[in-house]
Amino acid sequence: MPLSLEQIYDAHADALYAFLLNCSRDHSLVQDALQEVFLKLARSPSLLEKASDPRSFLLRTAHNALRDLARRSRVRTAYEEKLSMEAPTLLLPLFPSDDDSFHTAVETALKDIPQDQRAVLHLKLWENLTFAQIAEALEISPHTAASRYRYALDKLRDVLRPVYTERL
Repeated sequence: MPLSLEQIYDAHADALYAFLLNCSRDHSLVQDALQEVFLKLARSPSLLEKASDPRSFLLRTAHNALRDLARRSRVRTAYEEKLSMEAPTLLLPLFPSDDDSFHTAVETALKDIPQDQRAVLHLKLWENLTFAQIAEALEISPHTAASRYRYALDKLRDVLRPVYTERL
C-alpha cells in the first residue's frame, strides 16, 4: 500500500530541508523548493511509486527545484534592476519640453532615489494606489509608505528645482 503524502512528508521533509539548506543558505528559497517538491507529489502521487529509490528521487527532485527557483530568482532580480534603471523614461511624456537636459536631469534624479522610495513613488504616481494599498503591496506600514513618498518627492524637488528655474 503506497504511503500518503503526509507520511512521505513526515519521513523525508527534515532530511530534504537539511540537504537544501546545505546547498543554499537562503531559508525562503529552501522552503519554496521544499514546497515545490511536495506540491509535485500532491499533483502526481504516482511519481514516487515509479521511483526505484524514493529517497534518491526526492533528493534529486528537491535539488532540481532549488536550482530552478534560484535561477528564476537571479533572472527576476536582473530584470527588476534593468527595469528600475529604465523606469525614469516613464516620466518623459509628462514633460513636453524639447530640452534634453531636463529629461536627463529627471532620469538622473529618479535613479538617485533609493529603491524603496522609488517603488513607493512608482506605485503612487503610475499605479494610483493609496498609501494603504502601497503598504500592503510592499509589506510596510501606511505611514512608512507616506514617508517614503514624501522623501522621494523632496529629493526630486531638490534636484530638479535648479534645472527647472534655469529654464524659466
